Formats: sequence, C-alpha cells, structure tokens
Amino acid sequence: MEDKSPNPRELTQNPLKKIWMPNKNGLPEKHISHRRVCMTNCPTLIVTVGLPARGKTYISKKLTRYLNWIGVPTREFNVGQYRREFMKIYKSFEFFRPDNEEGLKIRRQCASAALNDVRQYLTEEGGQVAVFDATNTTRERRGTIIQFAEQNGFKVFFVESVCEDPEVIQENIVQVKLGSPDYTNCNTEEAVEDFMKRIKCYENSYETLDEVSDRELSYIKIIDVGQRYLVNRVLDHIQSRIVYYLMNIHITPRSIYLCRHGESELNVKGRIGGDSGLTTRGKEFAKKLSQFIQTQNIQDLKVWTSQMKRTIQTAEALDVPYEQWKVLNEIDAGVCEELMYEEIQENYPLEFALRDQDKYRYRYPKGESYEDLVQRLEPVIMELERQENVLVICHQAVMRCLLAYFLDKTAEELPYLKCPLHAVLKLTPVAYGCKVESISLNVEAVNTHREKPEVGTNTTIHFELITYFCLFVVFLFPLISQEELVVVINWNPVSNVLIII
Repeated sequence: MEDKSPNPRELTQNPLKKIWMPNKNGLPEKHISHRRVCMTNCPTLIVTVGLPARGKTYISKKLTRYLNWIGVPTREFNVGQYRREFMKIYKSFEFFRPDNEEGLKIRRQCASAALNDVRQYLTEEGGQVAVFDATNTTRERRGTIIQFAEQNGFKVFFVESVCEDPEVIQENIVQVKLGSPDYTNCNTEEAVEDFMKRIKCYENSYETLDEVSDRELSYIKIIDVGQRYLVNRVLDHIQSRIVYYLMNIHITPRSIYLCRHGESELNVKGRIGGDSGLTTRGKEFAKKLSQFIQTQNIQDLKVWTSQMKRTIQTAEALDVPYEQWKVLNEIDAGVCEELMYEEIQENYPLEFALRDQDKYRYRYPKGESYEDLVQRLEPVIMELERQENVLVICHQAVMRCLLAYFLDKTAEELPYLKCPLHAVLKLTPVAYGCKVESISLNVEAVNTHREKPEVGTNTTIHFELITYFCLFVVFLFPLISQEELVVVINWNPVSNVLIII
C-alpha cells in the first residue's frame, strides 16, 4: 500500500544564529532577517494604579528596562507627559480638582491619545508589552482600559502601588517630583505644598484594587514599597516574570561595583576566552583593587566572581569572602576559544563576517551569542536587585551585559560598550536611572576593546550573497556527488573581496 503521508519539511541551519529553519522546495521559507519572532502570548498591557508620589513611574521605567533587556519589546506610555505636551505650562493643583470640568476633559483626551499610541505600538510596530503609566485610581477608568484591551486582543495586568508612610511619600516628592517640568520655576516649599494638594484631589475618588470586587482581574499590589504583596490571577509567562521581578526590587540606597579580572596571560597574547591566570600587571591590579575597596568603607560588601581562574585570582587578593557563580563565566566562543581575531578571520572568514554584521545575535559555532549570555545572566540581575552593596569581578562580555541593563542600552549598543581592564565602575541607582563613576586604578593593561566595524553597502551585499550561497550548497549537496562539487569561499571584509570557486 502506497504511503501518502506528507513528507516532513527539510531543515537547514541559519549561519548567523546557528538555529534550524524549515525550507520548502529547497529554499528557506523566509530569510531569517525578514522573519518576525512569534511569541506564545498575545500582547500585554501593564496598567499602573495608585495615588501620585507612590513610585508608579519608577516601577514603570524599571520594568520597561528589564523586559527590553531580556528581549521582550516594551515601551512606557506616561500620561503625565502627554498632559505636559498638551498644556505646555502647568499652573497649579487646581487643574486636578475633581470639579474642574476643563481639566477632566484634557486628562481624558491625554489618556485617549496614549492608548491610541499603545494600540499602534502593540499592533503595528512589533511591541509585545506596553506600560500605561497613570494614576488610574477609579474603577470607571480601569473599566475603560479593560474594554480597550478586549477590543484589541490585549491581556491586561495591573500594578498597584499603595503607600501610607508619610516619610516615603515626602522623600519621593522631594527627590522626583520637584525635578518635574511642572515645578521648574517654583521654590521647594511652594512645590511640595502644591503637590500635596494635588494628591488630595485624587484621594476621595480613589478605589483600590479589591480582593472581592476585582477577583477576576490579574494584578499585583505592592504595599509600602515591598513590605507586603498581594498577587491575583497570574495568567501567563510574561505576567509571572513581571511579578517575580517586582518582588525583587527595592529602593534602599546602595552601590554596585563592576570590574573585570586583572590582565590575563591570554589577554596579552591577544587571544579570546580560555582560562589562563593573571600576568604580573594583573596581580598588581588585584592588590590595587583591594586597597580601593578598603578606602570605600563599604558596609556588608558581597563579592562575586566567575568560576574562571583569572577572576578568582583577582578576588583572592582582596582577602575577603567571595562567592563563585558559574553563570558569570565569560561568553563561550566555541571553536574560536583561545584564537586571535586574525586567526578567526583567516580560518573562519564567514563566521568573522557574520559576527560583524550582528554581534549581539551572532552565535559562535558550538558556543554562545550575547543574546544567550543575557538569558544566562538574568539570575545575576535578579540577585543584584535584591542585594545592597556588591562587587562583581567578571569578564568583558559579561560586564557589558550587566552594564547594559543598568544603563538601559539597546541590543545594538551592548556588544560595543567599553569595559577596560584595570578600572572599576561604580553604579549608584537614582530615581529613574543609574549614576556611573569610572575609577581607573592606574595599572597599565592591554586594550581588548574592538570597535564596531564600519559595514558598508558592498559588505552587506556580500554577506547576503554568502548566506544564500551557503544555504544553496546545503540544500543541493545531498543531490551532487562530492567529486562533482568543490567549493572554496574566501572573503576579506576589510577589502570587500569575495571569491567563490
């Protein structure tokens, strides 16, 4: 009996990411650069809830930064910013009075404009998560947002921040709100008084998320800056990650110190990866690092290293307890471990060119990409958010990934962040970002930074030609005997010379 079952689709490996792609009639169904990642979850709309000065914008910005860092396209939509653009000049709290019809009309228009932008971002621009940052203190307003989400096929997750501690509220007003464009020309006392009256305008109509009335909604309620949490109906993976992240962040003042290991023997030889020990200058840096840490008088400092020899040797000189993390190991260069860049270009010209085309997503053969490394480092970020003062002694690629999180850098910027040997970066979280201080410990070292290459049109064309040619060979090779097909590819990305024989 004839077997009429359909044949399984053939697979071919994408040369950039080293992932397998289905093909049809001997050709890829769609080139990888034109394919949009299909995620299981439909778009999510995160909606903040709470009175003014409760940290909603702080939460929104941190959450947006985190989700973008782990690869979930996210954008924040702050309704207050829409109002400032509409009004240009803020006069006083009178605008927010519940009986101010003109003010109510403008605020509704601004909320509607923000939601329209949310719709465009999630349906047309490839966004996966939108954060709608506003007070949203009434059930009526939240009902309008839920209706909007249902009409557009979005899931809704509410994040409510409740705080009754007057000291926390006062500190938030002074640190954040006084720097707002609303109070550019006000003295401190006038600004604080006006903002307190603005809060009063919301208090009478504030309807908090309720365990009974809102039991069908998905939400997390953060009480007194993380002293307690109430979580209700977490429905999917994205919501679960949001909850986990928000339950780990805190606002306690602290500093995070990032540095690389001391100069290693392979650094001096210009070879990447490996597990070599420190040079004489590397050991000198370790001593200087110990002296620097002592001068900082850091309370309860925790020290983390990778499990590689050069970071452990650096930490040993500090003469303090330290913890080894395997996830802090340097990016795995696979078959390119311990090679110089010139050797990679000579022995693996296609791989060398592919990496220059998209350094963040490029995966070394039998190794990792920066994208892989970010996923590997997520537990480190979570623990850094939980802890207070920490010194992380790590590696160039690892440090770039950690730094990109705290400085909100894009995937394109991340692989080219400068993280020199024998320098310490002190990161101090502030209201809506991170203050960075770079401290050189004045010990000479080789420069391991490789600048982003200028990739011109001809190079891009050659990259596309090589990619398609490789796919062509992969598909046809099983049909042609090895005696009939001999292929030699030689391409110098610097001179833009491509030879295929």
